[in-house]
Amino acid sequence: MNVEDSFAVRVLRWARQHGRHDLPWQQQPTPYRVWVSEIMLQQTQVATVIPYFERFMTRFSDLRALADAPLDEVLHLWSGLGYYARARNLHRAAQYLRDEHDAQFPTEFEAVANLPGIGPSTAGAILSLSCGQRHPILDGNVRRVLARFHAIEGWPGDKAVEKQLWEFAEQHTPSQNVAAYTQAIMDMGATLCTRAKPDCDQCPVAADCRAHLSGRETDFPGSRPRKQLPVKRVRMLILTDGERLMLEQRPPAGIWGGLWGFPELEPDADIETWCQQRFGAVALSQRHLPSLRHTFSHFHLDIEPVLLTIEPINARDETTVIWFEPASPPQVGLARPVSKLLETLKAITGETADDAHSQMRLVG
Repeated sequence: MNVEDSFAVRVLRWARQHGRHDLPWQQQPTPYRVWVSEIMLQQTQVATVIPYFERFMTRFSDLRALADAPLDEVLHLWSGLGYYARARNLHRAAQYLRDEHDAQFPTEFEAVANLPGIGPSTAGAILSLSCGQRHPILDGNVRRVLARFHAIEGWPGDKAVEKQLWEFAEQHTPSQNVAAYTQAIMDMGATLCTRAKPDCDQCPVAADCRAHLSGRETDFPGSRPRKQLPVKRVRMLILTDGERLMLEQRPPAGIWGGLWGFPELEPDADIETWCQQRFGAVALSQRHLPSLRHTFSHFHLDIEPVLLTIEPINARDETTVIWFEPASPPQVGLARPVSKLLETLKAITGETADDAHSQMRLVG
């Protein structure tokens, strides 16, 4: 493909006037900064990412700072952004690059693509945007643009469909102005060729878009085959001694890996017996709070929270259990349902934003 490809020329022309040019990671687009932004942008909208990225860069201004930081601090700054494996992989990759590459981010495609949490499309985007290297990309926005423009039938997760999309991505990627084109086609997908209501009247390639010409814009790309998500249940114990809340660190792997949350047990287990056996704690009173549902990509999790007032105890394992004081919260990563439950507790105790730093008494 050369720079005279009609598709690329029109996309670039549109981007010069309508593309996004003032995103924070576009300023000083070093491989490190672009890498962090691309990981944050996976399955997350730009508007959501911007404040997280800015806080992240303020604290971890370079790769070594990220690598040297404790994972708890990284997860704390990631809290609320979701998909926490991204943060764990980012931290793990930073430590590897610190130890094996003198804290320098590589500029060779294979070396980048093999880092934890990075695949061919993300590697291509990082090197295109930060170094101007020519690599096609195929993130969700680009898949949607190409699937519609070429009317590619089928779900992009299917190997045969994905192969077609990669071929078109390669075909349209210019040999010059690669960084501008990469940003432009992502912008088109995010702002024009949106999932539900594509703005075809403003699209620079609508005249040749096969989906648009046939009036089938929203038929592409094809949907993932639907299946009913299973439902899992868990009980979360909000243990309090009247002033503090107990938090327990989750295992490093699995959902919410490495984050801190409330102790969990099976829904049918006897709460007081479990609490006595697990923590040596005597329950004084308990209160069942409204349940909540948290949905993952592959299942629903129904959470039954129980506020349990116990006699003051010392945590047996200080490495995985901490006492959380609402007046001076620790800088650790919290799973989203845990944050929601803390908000619920504020409402129960009558705490408002104006007295958020006052002492909170949690009684049964």
